[in-house]
Amino acid sequence: MSESPTTDTRSGIVAAAARLLRTGGARAVTTRAVAQEAGVPPPTIFRLFGDKDGLLEAVAEQVMADHVATKAATAAEENGDPVEDLRAAWRARIAFGLANPDVFLLLVEPARLRRSPASTAGAEVLRLRVTRVAAAGLLKVSEARAVDMIHAAGTGAVLALLSRPEDSRDPELAEAMLDAVLGEILTSTPVRLDSEPIALAVAFLAALPHLPALSDAERSLLSEWLTRAIAGLQNRR
Repeated sequence: MSESPTTDTRSGIVAAAARLLRTGGARAVTTRAVAQEAGVPPPTIFRLFGDKDGLLEAVAEQVMADHVATKAATAAEENGDPVEDLRAAWRARIAFGLANPDVFLLLVEPARLRRSPASTAGAEVLRLRVTRVAAAGLLKVSEARAVDMIHAAGTGAVLALLSRPEDSRDPELAEAMLDAVLGEILTSTPVRLDSEPIALAVAFLAALPHLPALSDAERSLLSEWLTRAIAGLQNRR
């Protein structure tokens, strides 16, 4: 089924604005410039997006969605060392933020972040990578805490780098931030029976979906017990 004229027009405007954003930054994305680039009258932009902020948000969402789709495809093909895969994904995220500062700064704003489907999808890709680390018996905090720590550190690293002129940025900062976070969330060796209780619980929780002998109710109850146990162990650290 073909797209409606309105959908086609909207997509064309977003694509035109994205081109201007890439070449000239947010300042280049004026209503007049976008209308000319897209070949539409300026009132069409206001009708479809409300104002320039609405247009910029739509553009940022599309650019982020394209990036996340690439990340998801990459994650689906990963079958090597889960920590190295996580490192590679971190580097890709930092590179994206530095290469697309206007998009990054638009979507990092909390209200926009909460309502951004692309950002939500990106967080899910990160969660799946962290689950692989947990399933390998290498995580000593809950998956949720690990995801939050990695996300917070990545956002902070990009913001810190963007706050400085490009020629004076510390090229090792982002990697040092990741090393610090990994030092807090990873075990030094894979989980064994004599491992820390929290590492055992996290690995067991990650393995639950792969225990087919359990009923949905049993799996749900065990998940609740393990989640509570992990929270209690984290609070004692």
